[in-house]
Amino acid sequence: MIAQRLETQVVVVGAGPVGLMLAGELRLGGTGVVVLDQRDAPTTESRASTLHARTMEILDSRGLLGALGTPPCELRGHFGGIPLDLSLPSSYPGQWKVPQTRTEEVLQERAVALGATLLRRHRVRAVRTAPDHVEAVAAGPSGPVRVRGRFLAGCDGEHSTVRRLAGASFPGRDARRELLRADVGGIAIPDRRFQRLPNGLAIAARRGDGVTRVMVHEFGSLAGARPSGPGPADVSSAWKAVTGEDISGGAFLWVNAFSDANRQLARYRHDRILFAGDAAHQQMPIGGQALNLGLQDAVNLGWKLAAELAGLAPAGLLDSYHTERHAVGRRVLANIRAQALLLLGNADIEPVRALLGELIALPDVRARLAAMIGGLDIRYDVGPGDDPLLGARLPAARLVTAGGAASSTAALLRTGRGLLLSLGDPPEARLGEVAPWADRVDAVTAVPVPDTAPAPLRRGGAVLVRPDGHIVWTASAGTPLPAALLRWFGPARGPASRTAN
Repeated sequence: MIAQRLETQVVVVGAGPVGLMLAGELRLGGTGVVVLDQRDAPTTESRASTLHARTMEILDSRGLLGALGTPPCELRGHFGGIPLDLSLPSSYPGQWKVPQTRTEEVLQERAVALGATLLRRHRVRAVRTAPDHVEAVAAGPSGPVRVRGRFLAGCDGEHSTVRRLAGASFPGRDARRELLRADVGGIAIPDRRFQRLPNGLAIAARRGDGVTRVMVHEFGSLAGARPSGPGPADVSSAWKAVTGEDISGGAFLWVNAFSDANRQLARYRHDRILFAGDAAHQQMPIGGQALNLGLQDAVNLGWKLAAELAGLAPAGLLDSYHTERHAVGRRVLANIRAQALLLLGNADIEPVRALLGELIALPDVRARLAAMIGGLDIRYDVGPGDDPLLGARLPAARLVTAGGAASSTAALLRTGRGLLLSLGDPPEARLGEVAPWADRVDAVTAVPVPDTAPAPLRRGGAVLVRPDGHIVWTASAGTPLPAALLRWFGPARGPASRTAN
């Protein structure tokens, strides 16, 4: 059978939240995208249901929060099952409960509306690279399909086919322990929040629709001890051993297990193949960090890959995706390993839990852990300068533009372009300096609404912000603005000016 052939700029493998987020970001940057996914339809299993503060800020910067409705928020989180207040300076502190089904739906609608091509029931069988392109060979419903692009992004989860086909090194630790998880209807058991009992750990939360999500670990049990995936009988048996309650008569809607396996790709980029989300890092999804880490990978990669394909990327920009996100991933994986020990360790871990409980009561410790969980402490190395804003995210603030219109820092990022934000009356020279980059950087003059902007966003200052919301230059940093523009946005194309007031 002759294979159907398709041409695009980027082939994205995997239409989960990460792949769809990346597809949307690429289309925002004007890049052609074909997404391949082996599933018939979006998932109906809402496995990851927690969005943290930084992810909510990113979704706001893309105008996507309205589509999520009004999800419930919990300021009470945890670190390894130890209560942790997640209140921090952000528009969206805490844990926002959004079913993965809805997250995927919103991201798919956005990607397709922006022009991405989504091909379901296409299972990738081979990946072939050449000096100037990469090709994915997939088995589709009407026969084989060959999709050629200049780059390919593997966003196909922890059991990534792309990672296997590329032979990418994936060092780390195999699973030792696991947490069984199920959604069960028709049972009446008490809610439990990380309840450690003599025989194990039990978690139960009854939803508004009457379905109860249960999670259980029996101390001493090992991951992978069964020949196939877990079933209702495995969950019922473990639940009874730990709690003494019988849930075997319930209606099990779905069952799975997540283990404490902890691995990370040695490189997130393999020539023309890049990886994001669980294809790049495997971790126990404690506190919803895995989904948030993957979505933030996609936003970091999207604008850089789009700039590369548009011929606008300065040298090393695409490689900075690995440099920046590998370091963030390594840190998240380390805190997840620590939390796994605190959650699944037997009675021997209790002294450590008690000590950490005392430390979390200290304000600085609480704030540090909350920022780590929420993704608010990420600060990339963007060059010299001691301004604390450099490399950090653009803080949330309400603004009034020079023309008198109400706006916000998040709203100014929705174009997916760079942003020079002058907070007050900027020197005319500053606008002149950014004008040659007007095809990819917006210049906005605005003043913060009193009492809504953090101290670092001082009136009279200025910041240069990447499309992913991270600051790469400030007026007080001492680096010439044109040098920062050249480093992050490539060579200037001309003097045409695009400014906003």
